[in-house]
Amino acid sequence: MHGAVTAVDGFGERLEEHRRELHVHCYRMLGSFDEAEDLVQETFLRAWRRRDALRGEDGLRAWLYRIATNACLDHLRAHPRRPRPRPAPVLADSGLDRPVADAVPWLQPYPDALLDTADVVIEQETIELAFLVAIQHLPPRQRAVLILRDVLGWPAQETAEALGLTVAAVKSALQRARPALRRHLPERRLEWGAGVEPTEAERAVLRRYVDAVERADPSILAEVLRADVVQTMPPEPIWLHGRGAFVAGWDPAAGGPAGWGEWRVLATRANRQPAVAAYLRRPGETGFSPSWVGVLRVEDGLISQITVFGEERFPLFGLPSSL
Repeated sequence: MHGAVTAVDGFGERLEEHRRELHVHCYRMLGSFDEAEDLVQETFLRAWRRRDALRGEDGLRAWLYRIATNACLDHLRAHPRRPRPRPAPVLADSGLDRPVADAVPWLQPYPDALLDTADVVIEQETIELAFLVAIQHLPPRQRAVLILRDVLGWPAQETAEALGLTVAAVKSALQRARPALRRHLPERRLEWGAGVEPTEAERAVLRRYVDAVERADPSILAEVLRADVVQTMPPEPIWLHGRGAFVAGWDPAAGGPAGWGEWRVLATRANRQPAVAAYLRRPGETGFSPSWVGVLRVEDGLISQITVFGEERFPLFGLPSSL
């Protein structure tokens, strides 16, 4: 399809100029990097088939966003899903309030190295994992309205035309979506800051966390964690809650990672948040192999959440296959 498109007046090249921002848009809608890839391809296919309907080059970007949004809505209608209640944590400290959050098994990280290639500024609060999780709780059409209105800044009339709704329906959907989104965002989320560059506090805690993992010392890890830290591991529903639980989970006496072998950790970034890629060398092995990617949320100079993804994400981050 790509070759056929490029052969007609450079139409394919003009589409490619918008690939990354459309991918980010589909990622917000779906929460999955891989599905967003598929939906961008579907968007380009639909655009190619309907290219005669495009009126003027100035309207190309908005036209593509309209196609992409409706392609995502069609996908969600064909594959309906909702976040599901989490089971009890496998380890938890006593006396902590259980965070109000559901499991989103399809959640995937988005490497900052790819975000930085976009022509538009992707701000932290619209791409961070907490936002992605929260927005998945909205019905698909409400989700689309909120993204078009509050993230992309589209007028109500343009949003209505894109979604085949009335302006009144768009306003009603937005009025329902905003409080629902806030209910699913962590407390104090607006205090994290909206900057693209990592703060010095983030850099400092990341350095300490990397050092702690490489030493595989649970007591050092405890120094960089908030008392109510949460660790999740999509797509698995397994999670930990509390500093004590996290430290206990790493204990080699309990079969934790501290006893698996030697660790090496590379710093990276995902979803405008600090992240790490951990490599493990088990006893008898000569090299370090990919193990997991962890995306960190930092509050008050301590790690409040760690979202862990599997080694299959390493190629996406451009990480080496071994150390």
